Amino acid sequence: MSSQAIINARLLDPASDYDGPGSVVIEDGVITRVERGSVAVSATEILDASGLCLSPGLIDIRVRTGEPGAEPKETLKSASLSAAAGGVTTVVIQPDTDPAVDDPAMIDFIQRRGAALDLVNVRAAGAATKARDGKRMAEIGLMHEAGALYFTDGDHVIADSRVLQRVMSYATAFNALIACRPADPWLTEGSVATSGELATRLGLSGAPAIAERIQLERDLALVEQTGVRFLVDQVSTEAALEVLARARGRGLEVAASVSINHLCFNEIDIGDYRTFYRLNPPLRPESDRRALIEAVRDGLIEAITSAHTPEPAEDKRRPFAESAPGAVGLETLLPAALSLHHEEGLDILDVLRPLTHGPATLLGLEAGVLEAGAPADLILFDPGAPVIVDAAALRSKSKNSPFDGRRLQGRVEMTIVGGRVVFRH
Repeated sequence: MSSQAIINARLLDPASDYDGPGSVVIEDGVITRVERGSVAVSATEILDASGLCLSPGLIDIRVRTGEPGAEPKETLKSASLSAAAGGVTTVVIQPDTDPAVDDPAMIDFIQRRGAALDLVNVRAAGAATKARDGKRMAEIGLMHEAGALYFTDGDHVIADSRVLQRVMSYATAFNALIACRPADPWLTEGSVATSGELATRLGLSGAPAIAERIQLERDLALVEQTGVRFLVDQVSTEAALEVLARARGRGLEVAASVSINHLCFNEIDIGDYRTFYRLNPPLRPESDRRALIEAVRDGLIEAITSAHTPEPAEDKRRPFAESAPGAVGLETLLPAALSLHHEEGLDILDVLRPLTHGPATLLGLEAGVLEAGAPADLILFDPGAPVIVDAAALRSKSKNSPFDGRRLQGRVEMTIVGGRVVFRH
């Protein structure tokens, strides 16, 4: 049996808090040996990392594509190519396709199609309600058996508390994870920005930031009643973080994710109606951004996501209020996240943890660690290498990146999935 060894690397393993020299041996797509320090290893193939960082591959739990139904925006292939170039070894596809991913056949389609591409690991999240209409519970049990990693209606809020209660109660029978966007639908309807001086000055319809807290309080009350495992999807305000912390204090099994956009940008970036910054949830004041960064530092947030949402130019080059919300982010996720290390002083392991071990633990995946027996899903990267983002050169079919033209640090040199090199710079 052939083996591969990556030697002379700077190992970064958030699961064990190890940051130091070492080597990794791979056989048949699995890590068989991890040596810390300068211990010699032997293998059929030797790759000298020359001091580059070697970490588990990134796991992005919130990726939208256009397939099926809107392939001109993004296909599973173009998303997988983008992921590989960005060091993302596992993507979880959102259910808001056309038709929605609301039955086991759709889960099977996405995972089979992803496996056939032979690039990154492609998994699926199932819809919580049929057609994501917020009215009828979807086939959660059958989708769970088919491999769905969690259940969500994506950006669509399940406003009917009775429906959400039923979804949560049913999910507990399978120990399934339910994710919800906290956004009061009546307060946020028609809004494109966060209420405040900036939205008023720009003449944009704004929703109060408290809409997130109000909906989260409702969701957590149902979590407390049902005992379901719950993910707060894309938390974006300091007030919601306070509610989350209190829920944890009461012993609720509640996790949270945040988009990289809300860690790197604030509402001022909208500037003169720049539609690449038209996001959902909208960008928040700087105080909220700072609070989110501290929540990552403190471990209150388990997952940083790209919130990859491809939208073609014709849907972005419109008046701000009429443009489609969302941004692509698979290829820029790592350097953007590393800005929290370079510019905000977070330890590099604290940045990598919610990109690797955190989401792996949340979703019950064996990946996200550097240890014997784990899948050989790895990335080699140079954390100090300069990167100038060129949206036109992104592998995504859509180019709507708010990082376009931004100078970042952190270049992916190699992405390995199951022991196979799927990207090399």
